[in-house]
Amino acid sequence: MIKKLDKLVIKAFVGPFIATFFITLFVLVLQFFWKYIDDLVGKGLDTITILQLTSYVTATAVPLALPLAVLLSSIMTFGKLGESFETVAIKSAGIPLLRFMRPLFIFSVIISMVAFLFSNYIIPVAQLKFQTLLYDITVAKPAFNLKEGVFFKEFDGYTIKIGKKEKDNVTIHNIIIFERNYSLQDNIIVAEHGQMKMSDDKKFLEFYLQNGWRNEERGPSYTVNTDYLRLGFKEYKKVFDLSSFAMMRTPDSLFKDNFRMLNVRQLNNAIDSLKVQAGGRMSKRIEREVSLNYTFVKDAKDSLKKPLPHPVIPPAEMVVYEKVPLSTPIIPARYDQQRNAIGLALQAPPPATYDQLLPDSVRKSIVTRVIDKVNSSKNALDIIAADTQAKQKDLRFHLIEWHRKFSLSFACVVLFLIGAPLGSIIRKGGLGMPLVIAVIFFLIFHLLNMFGEKFVREDITSAFVGMWLSTLALLPVGFFLTYKAMHDSQLFNKEFYYRTFKKLRLLIQKFRSKKEATAAMA
Repeated sequence: MIKKLDKLVIKAFVGPFIATFFITLFVLVLQFFWKYIDDLVGKGLDTITILQLTSYVTATAVPLALPLAVLLSSIMTFGKLGESFETVAIKSAGIPLLRFMRPLFIFSVIISMVAFLFSNYIIPVAQLKFQTLLYDITVAKPAFNLKEGVFFKEFDGYTIKIGKKEKDNVTIHNIIIFERNYSLQDNIIVAEHGQMKMSDDKKFLEFYLQNGWRNEERGPSYTVNTDYLRLGFKEYKKVFDLSSFAMMRTPDSLFKDNFRMLNVRQLNNAIDSLKVQAGGRMSKRIEREVSLNYTFVKDAKDSLKKPLPHPVIPPAEMVVYEKVPLSTPIIPARYDQQRNAIGLALQAPPPATYDQLLPDSVRKSIVTRVIDKVNSSKNALDIIAADTQAKQKDLRFHLIEWHRKFSLSFACVVLFLIGAPLGSIIRKGGLGMPLVIAVIFFLIFHLLNMFGEKFVREDITSAFVGMWLSTLALLPVGFFLTYKAMHDSQLFNKEFYYRTFKKLRLLIQKFRSKKEATAAMA
């Protein structure tokens, strides 16, 4: 049952949360447009395309905007209640801070669950639409725009230059049209003036040229025996196709297998398959592509599969044991014979190498074949190693995305545990001090999140440690601040620090005076 206190706290929290959420979302969307401004400007995008792109960017920024909104709104809520002494009145009534925080803690848990559902079901679709549309925009040609005195090269096979263009954007003067055939022969059209119009269906650009010349060279490009033609005209029409300037729509299936476009269930399946490909299949591939090229490896494996023969033990009556008493002295002659035998064995020449056993007639060809075989195996192993590294990198990216869906959602709870006690301690409402403190803690959270993700990408640490680094680092801070707020800590009270430093200064002065007195007596 919701009590009046719970209604008071929730009502004070909802307003700042909605406001800070949309402000944060707006800032993150502006950050995207600032990053991709060079790819968007000059493409002639219509209003519908811009609205679609903005909606997709807004949807992808929601998981990052929710934690910051929870942090800022919790600081503002508890800071405002502390500034108006409502927190003091509630504590004086015997209600502890944890009971005071309970409704908003439950609310933050609900926000965390909503953030996870949004990341799992909405974000993959929004990312798919966003990446497809952004790809279509970035690869599209700039919008058609002919300027005076500037060579325009966006038409395939043509370069156009206009000397002067009237204010009506139709009448043009001193036109040069250069046909690029990517050979030694060039064709040029020169005209004094003319008109430039778009076709009725907006698919073609039509030039109506007057008083000009067409210079053309005919013949094979690999010889000097060519014909040069110079044709004069009073009226000439040249048509250019504008279909290449239209933005082509790429099907969504092109990016559907990207790790950002997958939910948790699809990521689990992809991670399992990547683990199999990066682990077990590598050894099988090495055995298939490298080991079978060497017969001694195959023979060794076949011999290992055969059972070992049992040692033949002679019958007991054939075994002769020579019992020698311990007191029997060593015979010098026999000892000298054994020593001479060992010396001869040590002085024996070493066995011949494989290269020395080969005949001179086939030695060079065999060595060449061996080198080729080793190089071939080395290249095969390099390809297998590169493919395995790519699979492991892809596996790390999938693990990053899997942990991101949970870590960003749980960050709403962690940042609430930081924001609520901070607001209770600083007792300042509005957007002044709470905004500064919220930005500092969010920057710490965001930087730790970025560093952890980079460590995982570079295979420095595991995916769990890297993606949960910010949460694991800030969670003890939240518990510490909650403990301080429960005991009415003066953590952000400047008077407390002023009195502390004043006492410390007095102690230092007292110690110096005592030291000087001791030195004077000496």
